[in-house]
Amino acid sequence: MGKLDARNQINGSYGSLYWDGELLLDIETFEAKVTPNREDVMMAGSLDVDSKLISLKGEGSFKIKKVYTRGINKMLEQWKKGIDPRSQLIGKLKDPDSPKKQSERVVINNVAFGEIVLMQFELSKKLEREFPFTFTPSDVEFPDTIEN
Repeated sequence: MGKLDARNQINGSYGSLYWDGELLLDIETFEAKVTPNREDVMMAGSLDVDSKLISLKGEGSFKIKKVYTRGINKMLEQWKKGIDPRSQLIGKLKDPDSPKKQSERVVINNVAFGEIVLMQFELSKKLEREFPFTFTPSDVEFPDTIEN
């Protein structure tokens, strides 16, 4: 097995996020994950309890620096009309120091936001706004992946 070049370790400073096609220059953090929902299954003839995959749940959040009002009024107005707007998020990672110049990109469709914080502040603090969301895992694609 060869030696791993430390420059292959991707630096999160080069991550970017697009929300419905708009690059978020004020992005602070981004996370999206898929969690399997399982049901316990007792195995006959033993004391083992295994599990069976029942469904998948997609959820995540991103945090932005408080620079703009960024979409909350538009989302709130849709909710007040009984409309559940859906979005697309595209996360990208590409570290210019990586020797292989590889990148990773995930496209998450059917994104639904779970809450919006209308306003919050704390004296002497830089402000951020977090957007928790859910999505259907079947609406996720990886057009670009980082390979060996």
